[in-house]
Amino acid sequence: MSSLSCGIVGLPNVGKSTIFCALTNAAVESANYPFTTIEPNVAVVDVPDIRLDKLATLLSSKKKIFTTLKFVDIAGLVKGASKGEGLGNKFLGNIREVDSIVHVLRCFKGDTTHVMETIDPIRDLEIINLELAISDIQILEKKVLKLEKGKRSGDKKAIKEFEIVKELIESINNNVPISLSNYLDPEEKKIVKELNLISTKPTIYILNFGNESIDSEEIVKLKSEIEKRNESFVEIYGLLENEIKDLDENDKKLFLEEYNVKVAGLSQLIEKSYFILNLITYYTAGPEESRAWSIENNTKAPSAAGKIHTDFEKGFIRAEIIEFNDFVDSGSEEESKNNGLMRSEGKEYLVKDGDIIHFRYNV
Repeated sequence: MSSLSCGIVGLPNVGKSTIFCALTNAAVESANYPFTTIEPNVAVVDVPDIRLDKLATLLSSKKKIFTTLKFVDIAGLVKGASKGEGLGNKFLGNIREVDSIVHVLRCFKGDTTHVMETIDPIRDLEIINLELAISDIQILEKKVLKLEKGKRSGDKKAIKEFEIVKELIESINNNVPISLSNYLDPEEKKIVKELNLISTKPTIYILNFGNESIDSEEIVKLKSEIEKRNESFVEIYGLLENEIKDLDENDKKLFLEEYNVKVAGLSQLIEKSYFILNLITYYTAGPEESRAWSIENNTKAPSAAGKIHTDFEKGFIRAEIIEFNDFVDSGSEEESKNNGLMRSEGKEYLVKDGDIIHFRYNV
């Protein structure tokens, strides 16, 4: 199963690569000039999971496999990217391939060159969002031209698609957020999904404080602007977290506490990513292997089984389920059964966060 991916974006020299290193422990080039990152850097990180740790210890599992999150550090975007400025089309192509966007905003002082010469995170936010919106509008307008012929001939599918595309253009022009969850009709959802618009990708803003943040009044304004958009943010001292990334967890914690940081950047970002992507975790557990699996909330049991192997979904018979707390309290699958805490569920069962599942199938 491929990892869910987060594309790290922002203007050049706002600290994207530093944040990427801090989050992933990956060494990438970082320098005081634009376009240091040309090809996207990629790193896959394990998602820390206390429940999985507990299961693996309880069962003395030979292997413990975390679910993962992929971070893609994408080249810095500049004003005019939608018209090919900077790395324009290359950047926009890379960003269309990710599941969610992590937008880094420079909220720190210092000598690092800023392409706009002054530090203004709200302006930076608006520049990038405008370029992304223009890029989507260009795709949609080309789509409209293609659909007009089918619409004129009375093709029902083309008519429906045409109406959706026009509605999307209007939403983007009016700065109205677009979400796939707005489309309950499976056919409509499929049409929107296939357009692969950047505007449909959920966004988390990283307020990068470096080692020293800008004035608190500016930060308050920025947070207010993000909240008006109904979007999420996390606050990270990127330079500090990058400098301490090789320390053990206890020393890291002590350093962060000096800056009044209670939760490290990676943990904050994972929590927000799971929330905006509407993800939950279920488990398979035993002496050979304990493993975490991430799926979208409200996924039916056969689809969840398909995350493990397509045969599990095709030949699905039933799911044998024990809730996490019941499993831990009982100490084993056998004791959970003896205590009447295992239940069988069929094809319509919606998997819940923390379910420990054994799938029965026949192919």
